[in-house]
Amino acid sequence: MSHKRRKRAGASKERPLILCSNDDGVQADGLTHLSRALAGLGRVVVVAPDQQRSAASHSITLHRPLRVEQISRDVYAVDGTPTDCIMLGMHEILGRWPDIVVSGINHGANLGDDVHYSGTVSAAFEGGIMGIPSVAVSLAGNGGKHFATAATIAARVVKRSLCEGLPREIVLNINVPDVPLKKVKGIRFTTQGKRNYGGIIVEKVDPRGRKYYWIGGDESGFEDVPFSDCNAVREGFVSITPLRVNLTDKAALDWLSRWRLRGAVTS
Repeated sequence: MSHKRRKRAGASKERPLILCSNDDGVQADGLTHLSRALAGLGRVVVVAPDQQRSAASHSITLHRPLRVEQISRDVYAVDGTPTDCIMLGMHEILGRWPDIVVSGINHGANLGDDVHYSGTVSAAFEGGIMGIPSVAVSLAGNGGKHFATAATIAARVVKRSLCEGLPREIVLNINVPDVPLKKVKGIRFTTQGKRNYGGIIVEKVDPRGRKYYWIGGDESGFEDVPFSDCNAVREGFVSITPLRVNLTDKAALDWLSRWRLRGAVTS
């Protein structure tokens, strides 16, 4: 269907259309919990990678064709990145523009600097770039035991977002402690924190004596930044951080305008 013929979000009186994706794969438990929790709010269409694509960031596939497999009604698997999935979902699979994009539930936190690497957050960012209200949801813990908690929180935020709307080009990054819902202390609206990583590069030797490397890195803590997402989750709260799609720092732009560079043209 031609992009020009599509209806923009809010232009239809149909039930809200919710586009879901993730970076853990179409069969991931977090995505299953999320889509079920959102089903009462509208029509949920899942377009997600056919396999694990964690840390794919905002990459798109340019040098090979993409294939889409329909797994079941309103569930599609794509042999590409999370961003590929959102692009295909919005431009080819859905019959109209979605009312909201929801990405998750990620198996693990996306706090602080994680947002730059996360495929889950980047899928939501792609929705934001297209001017669609978008939300990323992550379960902050290694156990992955309480996806139901994150799904319940996600449904509450999505319901409010559908009713109230979101500022244009703002993406909500939600991190939920991996605990039963009754043990969540509350919700905080937070800033992006600062994570620290250790063992970023692991060097090994193959059976032929040649070196090879694994890029990974384990979390070794985070900086104590008041009102940050990291602090909130550590203290048992859900964190909701508004992230800007436009990365321009206007304060820094004003500061840079005072530079005197040869050949520079300033307004």
